[in-house]
Amino acid sequence: MQTQTQIAAGAEQRQAGEEKIQQLRDLFADAPELGKKTLENVLRELTSQVSEPPPPIESAGRVAARLGKRSELTIIVPLAPGGAKRLRTFLQLLGGNLSPGAVKVGTLHDMRFVFFDNDTRMLFATSFDGDWDTYIDDFIALIPDYLDIIDSAWEGWPGIRSPGAKDYLVKHQITAEGWFNMPGKRSVSSDTPNQGSPWPWVT
Repeated sequence: MQTQTQIAAGAEQRQAGEEKIQQLRDLFADAPELGKKTLENVLRELTSQVSEPPPPIESAGRVAARLGKRSELTIIVPLAPGGAKRLRTFLQLLGGNLSPGAVKVGTLHDMRFVFFDNDTRMLFATSFDGDWDTYIDDFIALIPDYLDIIDSAWEGWPGIRSPGAKDYLVKHQITAEGWFNMPGKRSVSSDTPNQGSPWPWVT
């Protein structure tokens, strides 16, 4: 049997949910008809989410967002003259697969490099376990040369061993406003075995 406190809390939660639904309707008042229609189509789901919302994203430390144990990092950087050509060729020599070096960083889930704006800028995006500073420290300790050969394509990159490296990353990082990772998926093991040199053609 519910107590008066539980009943009151439930009523407050429902009211808060209704207010958020109204905020959504107000927000979409000047949206195209497609937006208005689809909002109403999913309003039942949204009502459930705002009255019993999922855990919010949190800060991953100095910068970036975290949901549960997993954090995201998204960086957009200007490329130095010739940087795109050098980096694209390097990535192609690896077959586009960065696993030889990446597996050394046990907290890493994924990472990708995307060239855009006619090879003048790059998107670097990754997700990882834990907080931001610890993750960057892992790169510094485990694969500094591997990171520098990639990031030397970035305009003004000071080098991962430089005291200014973290400030550079923070300057160009954009924290996600929203993101999702599947609950229940295991975290990356911190003792992921080393699966080879980051330079696979060197013996």
